[in-house]
Amino acid sequence: MVVGELSQEVELLVIGGGPGGYVAAAHAADLGISTALIESAEIAGGVCLREGCIPSKALLHVAKIIHEATHAEAFGVSFGAPRIDLDKLRNWKNGVIRRLGTGVGGILKSRQIDHFTGRASFEDSRTVRVEGGDVSRIKFKHCILATGSRAKTLPEKVLPRDCYWDAAEALALKQIPKRLLVVGGGYIGLELGQVYATLGSQVTVVEALDQLVPGGDADLIKPLAARLAKQFEAIHTGTSLKGGRRISGGVEVVFSVGGKERTEVFENVLVSIGRRPNSDGIGLENTKVAINEQGFVRVNAQRRTDDPRIYAIGDVAGEPMLAHKASKEGKVAAEAIDGRPTVYDPAAIPAVVYTDPEVAWCGLQERTARQQNLDIKVSTFPWVASGRAVAMSRTDGLTKLIFDAKTHRLLGVGIVGAHAGDLIGEAVLAIEMAAVADDLGMTVHPHPATSETLGEAAEAAFGRAVHAGH
Repeated sequence: MVVGELSQEVELLVIGGGPGGYVAAAHAADLGISTALIESAEIAGGVCLREGCIPSKALLHVAKIIHEATHAEAFGVSFGAPRIDLDKLRNWKNGVIRRLGTGVGGILKSRQIDHFTGRASFEDSRTVRVEGGDVSRIKFKHCILATGSRAKTLPEKVLPRDCYWDAAEALALKQIPKRLLVVGGGYIGLELGQVYATLGSQVTVVEALDQLVPGGDADLIKPLAARLAKQFEAIHTGTSLKGGRRISGGVEVVFSVGGKERTEVFENVLVSIGRRPNSDGIGLENTKVAINEQGFVRVNAQRRTDDPRIYAIGDVAGEPMLAHKASKEGKVAAEAIDGRPTVYDPAAIPAVVYTDPEVAWCGLQERTARQQNLDIKVSTFPWVASGRAVAMSRTDGLTKLIFDAKTHRLLGVGIVGAHAGDLIGEAVLAIEMAAVADDLGMTVHPHPATSETLGEAAEAAFGRAVHAGH
């Protein structure tokens, strides 16, 4: 096809085909809005699908199977040592990506959404220029910016870029290093660290702050940290990375632990220190769009930017940088463009660390509530008292609820344990519906199931739980 200008002005142009962009495009098309989507990668689905959420969860599933096979020896069932066919594992992981990418393409095609490949940048508030695509310029009436984010990097003087992997490179699964250093003890670093530890790497984690998963509730992180301490070679919190260089056989790294410097050599280093929004280099200075000090695009409750024609959703529009948050924002933006009375105003957004055990939370955390001087009632239910957890030999769990002390309204929930990410959905709904303790307590949960811990914790808050300790 000859590269040229798209002659017809599109009603809505979505820039970015991730979980925010493609959902926004699909929802807009369902509302009857003529929609086009442009994505820089060949496969739509964004970083989440290609090199983030999906491949990492696929590999975490494999890690869990390996762990459970080993753990089964305590039950009298032995499978022998696992044998890793790295090529086959990599191909399987890539197959998952292709399958879901094809599904996203089908979603766009079935709704007759024009799908362009290329990199877009704004010429003005009505036009984007496209590089590397079949068209060179697209005019629009409305635009939804869904350009996502990218991994933060270390300063070259601290650690040269060719000395470490980012998450995408770690997920490429090109090798299983004998020794792996993970810089950053957040979601991604711990998930990938656990994957490589299960596949056979000796993993060391260094985190600058004083606990793993900074910002997470300490009560929930404690069981995870205990499990990781057994799986990893070492975990160092309150640790600063001083520098590093590539040497024969690996990377020599210097870091400070407790005020004392130490030097170690690792075969590979994974740096996972957060992400930054993709708001630069896309011509936003040619529009009225405003960007804050952190690089996030400023938006209102309908996700409209300071430019009335342009909306922004997902990672580029602010924290939390989560796929499900982006998808919800995409729907709101599409409805706002359609003239519907809609706003993005969730009472709770779930966050999940897909390690084993999983950690999930939504709403207010205890620390935040205390800082706000709220009058709260905190209730916990240990999984050692859960019949299902005992039957699975997974008592390393805890369910924690935070209520308003006077009204008993549920304000926040945290869960650590097997499948916590699946359990948190009930908690999100309860907070959205303004549930009180009795609502959770009187709800009949299946037995035996770890979801019972939500009801038990609610009843325990006011001294009525049968299985809670007294």
